[in-house]
Amino acid sequence: QVQLVESGGELVQAGGSLRLSCALSGRTFSNYAMAWFRQAPGKEREFVAAITSGRSTNYADSVKGRFTISRDNAKNTVYLQMNSLKPEDTAMYYCAADRLGGASSRAYEYDYWGQGTRVTVSS
Repeated sequence: QVQLVESGGELVQAGGSLRLSCALSGRTFSNYAMAWFRQAPGKEREFVAAITSGRSTNYADSVKGRFTISRDNAKNTVYLQMNSLKPEDTAMYYCAADRLGGASSRAYEYDYWGQGTRVTVSS
């Protein structure tokens, strides 16, 4: 059974930093591209960042230069380091896994999803 479990979300002040983690079980982690998406209240889910098995990365314009995605295949875990946080980064953050592995920004290409971790940035 495939499971993606996110952690690390919390309340933080604007300008602060957080690191989100997502652990994959039930599949060979190194075979999957991994991504982070987010959904703010009343808005559609949007792409944040993705990383291939070969560690190529892709970022949304809104987070470039502030967020960094990375992976540790030995720990079956993908991370999202978020710096210089803004109130508009407030959202539920979801981890996703894609067997075809292209670091896509399209949510429908991802096979598995976690339950999310909430990030709240206060002004």
